[in-house]
Amino acid sequence: MSTTAPPRAVPVDRARVCVSLAFAANGLVFATWVSRIPAVKADLGLSPGRLGLVLLAMAVGAVLALPSSGTVIARIGAAWTVRLASVLTCLGLALAGLAPDVPVLVVGLFLMGLGSGNWDVAMNVEGAEVERRLARSIMPRLHAGFSAGTVLGALLGAGLVAVDVPTWVHLAGVAAVVAVVVLLICRNFLPAVPHPEGEPQPQRRNPLLAWREPRTLVVGLMVLAFAFAEGSANDWLAVAVVEGYGVPHATGVLVFAVFVTAMTVGRMVGTVLLDRHGRVVVLRATAVLAVAGLLLVVLGGSVPLAALGAVLWGIGASLGFPVGMSAGADDPAHSAARVSVVSSIGYTAFLAGPPLIGFLADRIGVLSALWVVVAVLATGLVTAGAAREPARA
Repeated sequence: MSTTAPPRAVPVDRARVCVSLAFAANGLVFATWVSRIPAVKADLGLSPGRLGLVLLAMAVGAVLALPSSGTVIARIGAAWTVRLASVLTCLGLALAGLAPDVPVLVVGLFLMGLGSGNWDVAMNVEGAEVERRLARSIMPRLHAGFSAGTVLGALLGAGLVAVDVPTWVHLAGVAAVVAVVVLLICRNFLPAVPHPEGEPQPQRRNPLLAWREPRTLVVGLMVLAFAFAEGSANDWLAVAVVEGYGVPHATGVLVFAVFVTAMTVGRMVGTVLLDRHGRVVVLRATAVLAVAGLLLVVLGGSVPLAALGAVLWGIGASLGFPVGMSAGADDPAHSAARVSVVSSIGYTAFLAGPPLIGFLADRIGVLSALWVVVAVLATGLVTAGAAREPARA
């Protein structure tokens, strides 16, 4: 006999606000780490190539977490998945800030990736459910919450770097605050409805079957292209500006802040554009914008032009990931499995990107290495058609 209490009713608008805060907290944690990458690189004496390998640890953790995240969410619900994953992510962030050497840093980044992979899928599944309850598109604005968190993290990072706050104080402090906040806001996620013991879960199937669906796989490849563009900026834009233009660390972080601000704006206005023009047209247009921005960063020759390029790059990269999550969740019966697959494929960009750009940067410089991002974005133009809305198919 089951003794599970009935789920507590949560107003859907309150759930929308709280899942937005979960996205923002995730972005804050990530940008906090990114804002300190140049400092960690200098403190540990890392070459661009070795830095790329170190950054790989976070991507490895995320890629290992993602394939099983759908099963975890089905078992314990999105709220508990976000709670546990956020604590693990914050533990990794604090450890990275305290790391005295490369091995400890790698462990911290791996834990961050392991936690953030589950956190990412769970909050997207929760967001998709809220979107269905509201009967209107909100996913780009939820991802705008992530971008707003990255803006806050980047600006906070730039300010703390400018006043010489130690890396460990910055990272451990943010980790502690975020862990507490996320534990509190998850109380207002939509509750998972319990099923009586001995009865089969409705509409359940083997989550691995989603890996055999051609549309799901191509949507994943589209997300990969845009994630590569986004992740390359997250990991390398500040370093590229500092080393390519010979400016102080704080200037590089500010250009990164420009990028994430542009991403936030792109996601805030993206809902209107998507409703008016459809996913495919908007994705292809934003891919072209991202390429134009990359060309300005690489070839502009001055920090103001690089900053303008960061604006175009940020707007261009802003919608690929959220649109991919919505496309994966078009059928609510299989949304957790499909979002897990799409996220897993997309995260391979974070797995391959850092070492690939680091390898090229050792040989041709960080700015020139960004040409590979242009090539990958070209595939986004080709695969965008798979994200077409069911009504437009």
